Amino acid sequence: MKEKILTNVRIIDPSQTIDEIGNIVIDEKGKIKSIGKKSGTSKSAEKIDLKGLVAIPGLVDMKAFVGEPGFEYKENFRTLSQAALAGGVTSIVTMPNTKPVIDNVSMVDFIIRRGRDKAKVNLFPCASITRQMEGNQMTEFGLLKARGIIGFSDVNKTIQNSELMSRIMNYASDIDVLIMQHAEDYELAKNSCINQGEVATRLGLQGVSDIAEKIIIERDLSLLSEFPCRYHINQISSKNSLNVIKKNKSNGIKFSTGVSINNLSLNQNDIGEFRTFLKLSPPLRNEEDRLSLIEGIKNDLINVIVSDHIPEDEESKRLPFAQAATGSIGIETLLSLSLELYHNESLPLEKIIKCLTINPAKILKIDKGSLKEGSDADICIFDLEKPWVVKAEELKSKSKNTAIENRKLQGKVKMTLLQGEVVYSN
Repeated sequence: MKEKILTNVRIIDPSQTIDEIGNIVIDEKGKIKSIGKKSGTSKSAEKIDLKGLVAIPGLVDMKAFVGEPGFEYKENFRTLSQAALAGGVTSIVTMPNTKPVIDNVSMVDFIIRRGRDKAKVNLFPCASITRQMEGNQMTEFGLLKARGIIGFSDVNKTIQNSELMSRIMNYASDIDVLIMQHAEDYELAKNSCINQGEVATRLGLQGVSDIAEKIIIERDLSLLSEFPCRYHINQISSKNSLNVIKKNKSNGIKFSTGVSINNLSLNQNDIGEFRTFLKLSPPLRNEEDRLSLIEGIKNDLINVIVSDHIPEDEESKRLPFAQAATGSIGIETLLSLSLELYHNESLPLEKIIKCLTINPAKILKIDKGSLKEGSDADICIFDLEKPWVVKAEELKSKSKNTAIENRKLQGKVKMTLLQGEVVYSN
């Protein structure tokens, strides 16, 4: 590869506290050679004038579903890669709820080999915490970690048994693996499909209280004080959960927290008259909760913003609300929807980028999310002011179940580089 120089670009890299106009020099091996206003030039290098666009590290999405194996009709490595790169996402943590479930060494070998052959992004696969995600028996953390597993999650299922959870944390602490928990008490959430409250009552749907989320977080953080491991709450959705997190962090308990961009940008009123594309888990809650989550990011109580990309075929969504599948695609719109929080002055730009790049990379312990010298030149370049409208048929995911159809956004990805190569350009 020929050396490249990206010129006239606004560089924002929270990992180095950089926000300045300058150049990015990429060497022949696809590594960052130098960045900033003092960065040099070379006559032999390929120059790309970015005319004032913004460059940030490639996004790291900590929670996305890929349909291989078993659900290729919803999404596959190729279509997931296309959608991710169009959204500036260069590193993805894939969930294990495939068919069969990723809970053994042979499945890990398959998913890594398949991803290497077909995906055009950096893939970091998760394995399930328990066999078949049934919440009864731990998987072989040590063996799976040795084969390349980045973390362990039962995705949208919660470890309900407290004794089992204590053993999981104890073992995870011994071998230094990341546990990613979906916080929801099964008995309290059983048969529910929406947030408990006025909207659920009006629509005649069974709702779930935020207590179902809070009670699992309280339990797990109590266990964490006894069995300190690398523990991450996949997504929170309520003010009450945030209060528990604040209390425990002030008591010195170390853990990390994520939030879906959907819960930051939508509330239960957006469901309107049974809009099933907005049936999500955790559910959309009230406006007070949404605003509290934004404050949680401001105050560093929430560390990561995820897409929670869950592709579903139209037949699974075009059903009565209670029977419809749960989830929404979102990896391609993750950055643009996050930038809405900057444009409406809810969050500083640097804070948003931090939650999408270096924060998840640090939690995962991967060398991504930064433009420091010597790191892979995984770069997202976007126009901060570009207006556009979300049209499902124009999105690159195989499934089209977006929760923000026809939403007007400001800020769009123009180019994505992976190890110095331009892999997407608009």
